Amino acid sequence: MYISFMELLILALASFRLTRLLVYDKITEFIRRPFFEELEETNKDGEVEIYLVPKKGGIRGFFGNLLSCYWCTGVWSSIILCLLYLFNMPLTLPILLVLAVAGLAALIETAIQNWMEN
Repeated sequence: MYISFMELLILALASFRLTRLLVYDKITEFIRRPFFEELEETNKDGEVEIYLVPKKGGIRGFFGNLLSCYWCTGVWSSIILCLLYLFNMPLTLPILLVLAVAGLAALIETAIQNWMEN
């Protein structure tokens, strides 16, 4: 099996974007919600802070722990995208390209914002 550097780059950027989409983005909050409990705490300034804590035990606990760990979700996202690519490249390629372009755009935006702040 041979994967070119460009294919590897597309897979890496797509995995990066899919992982961020699942773990952090507001648009996928509905996916994460069943696996977390909200914990409210009042800080020393009297402000209420809300923490998301993975549910305990079972399948919800497993997915809650998975979705609370960027690195863990990244491994599984990578596995899924690589398998989809290897076993059904023509159908998967448009999805990978969209995720890869979005991932690269996110990296560029972050770099520009950091540059502008300094």
